[in-house]
Amino acid sequence: MISQPSGSDRSLASPSTSAASISSAHTPVASDILRGANEIAEFIYGRRSARRAVYHLVEKNRIPHFRIGTSICARKSVLLAWIAAQEATALEAT
Repeated sequence: MISQPSGSDRSLASPSTSAASISSAHTPVASDILRGANEIAEFIYGRRSARRAVYHLVEKNRIPHFRIGTSICARKSVLLAWIAAQEATALEAT
């Protein structure tokens, strides 16, 4: 026989936030992902023609990235944090 939760356990059984309210509070993952060297180059350098530089950074593992199939991808949020860390490191060195 399965016992029902007691009065004090009910708060644990049903969380105060529903899945619908959590998902609506965050932006979709797809909007944070840059797909391909062209999109990453435009995000970092402001021009798609810098895609060769992106390929070089990926090859040397000097930029945060991942792959979906054979496509190079990166998250905008991770790149922004990485750039901020690069700036902080440069400021500490001076």
